[in-house]
Parts: sequence; structure tokens; C-alpha cells
Amino acid sequence: MMDRTMHFKRLLITTALIAASAGNTWATGLKSLEDFVRTVKTGKADFTQVVSSPAKDGQAPRVKTSSGQFEFSRPSRFKFVYLKPFAQTIVADGQTLWLYDIDLNQVTARHQSQVLGSTPAALIASAADVKALQADFILADAPDKDGLQWVLATPKAKDGQLQTVRAGFRDSEKSGAASSELAVLEILDSFGQRSVLSFSKVEVNPVLSASAFQFKSPKGADVIRQ
Repeated sequence: MMDRTMHFKRLLITTALIAASAGNTWATGLKSLEDFVRTVKTGKADFTQVVSSPAKDGQAPRVKTSSGQFEFSRPSRFKFVYLKPFAQTIVADGQTLWLYDIDLNQVTARHQSQVLGSTPAALIASAADVKALQADFILADAPDKDGLQWVLATPKAKDGQLQTVRAGFRDSEKSGAASSELAVLEILDSFGQRSVLSFSKVEVNPVLSASAFQFKSPKGADVIRQ
């Protein structure tokens, strides 16, 4: 149970920096970030997540791969559906963050305002402009790599589980105007664990119904409210 709780916290951390953007220089990155927050109000994508734990006693790092689907709607609503290798669903409906573990038939519910805080998840939930992001993160341009433009986000809070997040973006005109499309998130937590999420089949500003972010506990599931 403790392992799944820690996994949930890591999922929450990785859920979020979808609202960030980057460019070749700080000025360009800043403008891309502003354009993304302003023009991309909804989105959906497939994702693959590779989590690497630090090597111990000369052993190779442990690597775990999972995949699923992601969608969001500003402000404060998003959903991660993990399909492989284990089914889990995380839904933020604007008030409550729900985690449904299908194998355990267990639902954990927490108030979003208490959970998100200054984690990257707060970016997808409430980022309105760059100034709001800079209140909780130090943003810096990172060198271009793999054909992507990168930005480095470092939390100002020193007591969290997150060390850094690097977000890689490619230019996009899917929204009907020049914008940025999230391609990769690289997350390093305070335990030295690295998580890399790669996004594909990205849709910018799709029509998403309000019901997409409503969660109803399955019949017979244990519900834990925290």
C-alpha cells in the first residue's frame, strides 16, 4: 500500500508541466510559454512513461515502462489513464483529485487545493501567465536537443519531492495559430528517480465534454478520503 501511495505521488508530480513551453533563447521560450497558455485551452495525447530508479551497489538502474492516455481542460481539469502494464486512472475535476486503482478496486480522493500546491501539477491546473509560474518555479532556457526546444523548471520550495523538470517542445500550428506542442517531460525527484514521459498523437484544442473529467466511484470500490 505504501508503494502504491508513493507511486500516486510520483504520478501527480509527472501529471503536471503540460502548461510549460520552451524556445531557442530565453526571450523565445518566454513568448512560447505565453502563447501556449493563451492559445491552448484543451488537449489530449497518448503517452509512454519510463521510470528509472538510481543504481544501487553496482547494479543497473531498474527501469519500468507504462503507457496510457492524457487529456486536460483549463482551468483545473485533467485526466491520466494508465493502460499498461497496470490500469490506473487519475482525474482532477476542479475540486477533487481522484485516484482509482483497478487492481485493488480502491479509490483515493483528495482536495485539489491541498494536493497540487507548488508541484508541477499546479501548472496545468491554474497557470494563467508566466508571472504565475515564476511565483513557484525558477524558469530557465535549456539547450536545444533532439530537435526540440527545452525549458528547465526548478521549484522554489525546497521541501518538496521534486528536484527539476525539463520540458521539450516542438513548434505547432494545430491550434490554427503558431504555438508549441509538448513532446517530452523529464522529471527528476528528490530520491534520484528519473521519469521521462513522451507524448504522441497530440491534439490541440479538441472539443472535450465536461463529463470527461467527472469521476464516479465504481460499485463496490473502497473509497479513502484524505
